[in-house]
Amino acid sequence: MKQTFTVTGMTCGHCEKAVTRAVKQADPQAEIRIDRAANLVEVQSEQPRALLAQAIAEEGYAVAA
Repeated sequence: MKQTFTVTGMTCGHCEKAVTRAVKQADPQAEIRIDRAANLVEVQSEQPRALLAQAIAEEGYAVAA
């Protein structure tokens, strides 16, 4: 299932890697596409939305619904 998150605070490639790593820890099979300029993170995953959002938030990024 494709889930889209609005994530603020990503300013560089390192930020993208941190968000990707966080999502992959929650779901190693997840497919992730990040559009840093639009503050969007698209995740193809069967994991609950709340789990993925929490993983991103724990990296220090604000996640909106």
